[in-house]
Amino acid sequence: MEEKDKRRQKRYESTNLLSYVCIDSEGRQWKQGMGRTLNINETGIKLETHEPIETEYVVLLSLGIGEQVMDVKGEVIYCNRGESGRFESGIEFCAMDEDSFAILKKFVQEFNKNY
Repeated sequence: MEEKDKRRQKRYESTNLLSYVCIDSEGRQWKQGMGRTLNINETGIKLETHEPIETEYVVLLSLGIGEQVMDVKGEVIYCNRGESGRFESGIEFCAMDEDSFAILKKFVQEFNKNY
């Protein structure tokens, strides 16, 4: 089944490595792992992982963008098995500090200029 695109902003294809930690509604950590972004914008990412990330979790992400690392909290909107056999999750950002937002905004602006 194809996902209907509900985004308000364009996402840009970008491969960035990241680590994630899944926490439940009570703040307990359930699993962690590594992944990579498939696309990104100022409001969210599409994340590729080897393990599924269930939608009941919130994820804490440490994302490498260029030479900088940003930390962000996101809600898992969906998780499906992709064509590669890995899992693809839509993550909507719900909290990030000002420095991380500045890094992300600059990154997206550079994409706008170049593409």
